[in-house]
Amino acid sequence: MSFIGLRRSSFVSIAAIALLLPLIGCGDDKGKVSVLLTDAPGDGIEKAVVTISSVYLQGGDDKGGRVVLRDEPVTVSLLDLANATSEIVSEAEVPDGEYHQLRFVITGGYLETRNADGTTSIFATANNYEGLPEGAVVAGQLHMPSYDSSGLKVKFDEKLTIEGTQKILLVDFDVAQSFGKQAGGSGRWVMSPVIKAAEVTASASVNVEVKLGTGVTLPTIEGKALTLADFQAVLINAEGTQERLPLTDANADGTYEASFKFLFPGSFQVELAAPAGVTVTTTPGQPVTFKLESGRDSTQSLVVSSALLQ
Repeated sequence: MSFIGLRRSSFVSIAAIALLLPLIGCGDDKGKVSVLLTDAPGDGIEKAVVTISSVYLQGGDDKGGRVVLRDEPVTVSLLDLANATSEIVSEAEVPDGEYHQLRFVITGGYLETRNADGTTSIFATANNYEGLPEGAVVAGQLHMPSYDSSGLKVKFDEKLTIEGTQKILLVDFDVAQSFGKQAGGSGRWVMSPVIKAAEVTASASVNVEVKLGTGVTLPTIEGKALTLADFQAVLINAEGTQERLPLTDANADGTYEASFKFLFPGSFQVELAAPAGVTVTTTPGQPVTFKLESGRDSTQSLVVSSALLQ
């Protein structure tokens, strides 16, 4: 049985709750595959929606060895999947063998982007794309080259081998890196996905803990005394994509926390983002750089040593 997870990035990533399941034998000549989609946010992008009409594994060469995992269309809002997952395929049977690509056939989509004046504009694959919100006005085209025919190809670093056992595959779709405005005056946006894929035994998480140093107090802005709940934890991957989460103190012990889930192993940085008009220093100094290993959670602790109005 194989579980494939797709993660969204600010980190569109494909990952999974199923990653927690142990490896077990299936007892026949077929495995089972489940595909879970997750994602990460993209700077300047308010919405990123795609319709996936089919998902399949490609084995052998491009002329054969195709195993369809899903052939029923599903429309997914990628930016809603940060720190979450959506099941795209549930326990599809796959014959034993070697597979070198996972493909998503994408038949439509739209982006809602933030303009400099605070308004937003919608770019869609077609003015009548069924996934558009009611009453939407399309400002321009979103181009998805050949993804509705040959499909979006996710190549594996090593071939995926199905031998009647459960496997876990994590696929990371980075929204911030995957959509760009075409050069020139066409106003067209182009989808050129940046996707990673790796077979893993478990996903990984980063837990950020922040507390005030001894004697440190936070400033007051417009009559409101700040707390660490007004700050954000910032996680930055090796490609420079950022994901932000608010800090919370669920057990009221004075230590504020944020947890980034469903992450690929790799190099990361953590920073503390202060409210506008506040300069903050921490121990250790920012950014904190570290490596995340497969299946191992990482805790990064920051102590606020000063917080001053600019």
